[in-house]
Amino acid sequence: MGIDAVMRASRRTGPALFGLGTFWGAFAAFIPDYKLRAGVEDGLFGAMLLASALGGVVAMALVARITARLGARALSVLAVALALAALAPLAIGSAATLALALFVMGAAMSALDIAANVEISEAEHDTGLPLMNGNHALFSFGLGGAALLVGGWRSAGGAPETVQPLLALGLLALAWRLRAGSAAPMPAVQEAPGARVGAPWRVVLPAAVILFAAFVTENTTETWSALYLERGLGAALGAGALGPAVFGLVMGLFRLGGQMLASRLGEARLVAFSAALGVLGAVLAALAQSLPLAVLGLGLIGIGAAVAVPSTNALLCQRVTRAERARALSRAWMIGFSGFFIGPVAMGALAEGIGLRGIFLSLALVLAMIGPGLAALLRVPRCRLAQA
Repeated sequence: MGIDAVMRASRRTGPALFGLGTFWGAFAAFIPDYKLRAGVEDGLFGAMLLASALGGVVAMALVARITARLGARALSVLAVALALAALAPLAIGSAATLALALFVMGAAMSALDIAANVEISEAEHDTGLPLMNGNHALFSFGLGGAALLVGGWRSAGGAPETVQPLLALGLLALAWRLRAGSAAPMPAVQEAPGARVGAPWRVVLPAAVILFAAFVTENTTETWSALYLERGLGAALGAGALGPAVFGLVMGLFRLGGQMLASRLGEARLVAFSAALGVLGAVLAALAQSLPLAVLGLGLIGIGAAVAVPSTNALLCQRVTRAERARALSRAWMIGFSGFFIGPVAMGALAEGIGLRGIFLSLALVLAMIGPGLAALLRVPRCRLAQA
């Protein structure tokens, strides 16, 4: 199967995830400025990120009802919400307004992200194509490209007051495109009489450990890498954007190649191999004394986090019945996705005590958690009805 087939099947979800990545990449490039405007130290800044976690929790509690009510229009409506949230950072001027902006952004991102991933799962079932890696690659490309472009604008003296309104307009255009391309709702799946529907925790929990480690790594690197390069290594103003930019672009490229590599290595070996490279990259970034070595380390971290989420989704689905699949995935994601919000907060508290380098040494330990989680997941045999 070629990448063109994946892109055709992802004509709605791919742009949605690309928009999400662009949204977060633009914010990440300006994080040093937003932190300065809010007038907060590292520890308090990390604590403020709990507001995005709270927004994410609220969204996750409501998104199932929203998508059920809106049907195929859900992605379009949630993209409008993301466009409005793109203006929230412009209000940052204190710790309170920082927390409010992060709450709004966390809720808008989580709602669209979960809705898109649900639609990807449905499309995979409907088409028989593995779509997760390709779609998540577009998120990474959006994040890396936005961080690079916005970082260049910032280094030239540009301000968020120009970028964020343009971003909002772009996201409104995305919402219109998703509206125009709204697909018909998927037909309800009829399970066999007596089929067991639930969340098999012996599969869910190991998968959740891997997802948690991947999301902690992803958002921590996106959130703290620009600050680390500029303040920890003395990089020039705007050069810190190389952190989230290289991280996002490497993740995107490795995700695009994930399908080919998985066919050669198998998904389990691919996850293990990439996690090992990620551990090496985190140690290198923490110990680097120069900008190039630190950026190389961040790229290796991107490899470590790139395929963990889509490949773990596949490994989990191979070990549950069709009746269990939706709930097993949702439970694993509910636990694992919490790492996207908890990671930067916890690492901010660590930075207050042991410095910014300590963040990346801690990420090496977090990525090492993937090994035991993967081993526990593989102890569960494949389900003969997984393809039913």
